[in-house]
Amino acid sequence: MVDDRGHDVASGDESSTAAVAGAGPESLATDETIDFITNKPVRLRGNEEVRQRIARALAVEYGISVDDMARDFPIPVDIEGRRRRIRKADIAVFTPGAPQTLENLQRVVICKPEPKVSRAVTKIRTHEQARQDLEELEDLLGTPATPNAQYGLWTNGLDFFFLQRENTRFGVKFPARADWPIDAASFGATSGSAARLRRGEAAMLKTAFRRCHNYVHGNEGLPKDAAFWQFLYLIFAKVHDERISRRQHRAPRFYALPAEPFTNEGRADIAGRIHELFDEVKKNYPLFTDRDQISLSPRALAFIVGELASYDLAGTDIDVKGMAYQELVGINLRGDRGQYFTPKGAVELMVQMLDPKEHETILDPACGTGGFLREPLRYLLDQWRAAAGTKGLPDTEAQLIEHQERLAQYSRTHLFGADFDPFLVRASQMSVMLSTGEEGNVFHLDSLAFPGGHLTERHAAAEKIPLGSIDVLMTNPPFGSDIKIEDADILDAYRDGVAQSWARNRQTGQVEAGPGRVSAMSPEQLFIQRAVEWVRPGGRIGIVLPNGILSNPGPVDEGIRRWVLDNCWILASVELPVETFIVDAHVNILTSVLLLKKKTDREKLAAELGEQPDYPVFMAVAEKVGVDRRGNKIYKCRPDGVPILQDTVERIPVYRNGGTSYRDVTRKKEVVDNDLPEIVQAYRRFRAEHPEPGERT
Repeated sequence: MVDDRGHDVASGDESSTAAVAGAGPESLATDETIDFITNKPVRLRGNEEVRQRIARALAVEYGISVDDMARDFPIPVDIEGRRRRIRKADIAVFTPGAPQTLENLQRVVICKPEPKVSRAVTKIRTHEQARQDLEELEDLLGTPATPNAQYGLWTNGLDFFFLQRENTRFGVKFPARADWPIDAASFGATSGSAARLRRGEAAMLKTAFRRCHNYVHGNEGLPKDAAFWQFLYLIFAKVHDERISRRQHRAPRFYALPAEPFTNEGRADIAGRIHELFDEVKKNYPLFTDRDQISLSPRALAFIVGELASYDLAGTDIDVKGMAYQELVGINLRGDRGQYFTPKGAVELMVQMLDPKEHETILDPACGTGGFLREPLRYLLDQWRAAAGTKGLPDTEAQLIEHQERLAQYSRTHLFGADFDPFLVRASQMSVMLSTGEEGNVFHLDSLAFPGGHLTERHAAAEKIPLGSIDVLMTNPPFGSDIKIEDADILDAYRDGVAQSWARNRQTGQVEAGPGRVSAMSPEQLFIQRAVEWVRPGGRIGIVLPNGILSNPGPVDEGIRRWVLDNCWILASVELPVETFIVDAHVNILTSVLLLKKKTDREKLAAELGEQPDYPVFMAVAEKVGVDRRGNKIYKCRPDGVPILQDTVERIPVYRNGGTSYRDVTRKKEVVDNDLPEIVQAYRRFRAEHPEPGERT
């Protein structure tokens, strides 16, 4: 059934409803968006951006139907010493399926414009510090005109203050709460009994992660990096708790009862549960040692548990968790040794073009925070869901357990990473843990020195991922002329390959390797050879490189290109615009994604004998990657500059009467101007017409 705003009304069972065509405009003004509640254009002024995020979160996370929401709902309020006035709730939530009247109002949301945040320490306000702001919410929540209103939220996009209305014989009270329940039946229960865990929505989970980190950094006074690790300890404890609770059918320990975060006794109880849980984590995961200690105060632990306890991190999309995690990592762990973390779009491009299979091993030898480890997991999960006919549907509890086990098994046996930076190794392990429940195979080693070097994990890596054993290698190595490799022991391993004294023959004009010994090379030059050496014959490679290696006319870069052609089939080259890295890495650099396939010895011999057949190479230039140089999203526009809209279908949960149903809602949305997905599709068409060169191995 469809209402007059283009929204379908979900049935009460657990089946998915049919898709609904939403009516709406074909274009928007530059300062407009499509309202999540009404599906009509609204101007992005004042508090509108915050309201749109909250409305979406109410639907996606709390399962509240847009049919049961209203914007700018008028509520008569009695002001002490003044006449009755009409004030508006920015978002009003009503009894499911009931008329939108004052009597049926259940929840009230006040949205304020998001404040600009300076680079100074961001402190999180308490309910007491926000007392004056919350008076407006209490007026709307406590008026006799809304007798059934139970819950209120005041937010400016950074601060979130939840209140519950309690009618007592002494009047109405508004005790602070850490969160709203998904439904009234679950309020007051732990997350392991009646309460439903909710699956995170991208913007809100990112906000929750940021708020937790800011609380530890700003309110506890810890440096940013220390705050980051303390927060990750708790994330690890949360993931472990979910895993054990599901597998052993036991009550969780990572929870907060409604009033606990706001009393000293309650905070102490929360802290006791968390310390016990983290002690168990340290016993079960070699990643941690006795040196790893949670040093946060009970108040900080209560705040973080209150923020995260109701999330179902295992059930939240890998993509959503990855974006939230990567934002914190980017703030805290950007290095000064050429560590430019790969943007999500470039990672997706490489994974989708290389198309890794479940039986194939994957390695990133410069894994950083684990983007090239996390994205294949999401890619495989999408493949499994597509094969089962459930793509686009949230996992059932049984599917969730099955997929978690399957991802965990894959990460144990087929997914590998390595990095020279021990902090990045641990950050990458935690990223894999967040996706699979397993810490994964991420080694602390010098990939360029491997199997040599001085780092102790090289021995374990030599057993699991020896050179010549990997099926698919994907990496974005550190690069830059200011971080050259000068260690002779490392360079000696490459002197028969790229680390030669390349010079141009004056008579023939050809680049040749001379008798001299090079004393330094940029790391990305060596990583090309190391990547080729690490994969098996027929193995595939994806590597991000500065454009100079692929286009500079100098003899060194030309010599490296010749070495690559001698040892590999060139599958594809995709040039990326400067915007790709300027936001995430703060560097103005042009790069390309190069895809290679390692030749077999027989194929190399055929090339030397002049018997290699000609083959086509896929080449593309991406001009747009969805963001401008300031990180703002860019959208496809008509010639007059007006953004273009298209219908998009989204499946949204609805929680009602203790059950869950899903609806497909079609909305008008701006189209992000991003060439990368189109390049992936073009590559697939190209491969359908031109199979990969070389032998099938």
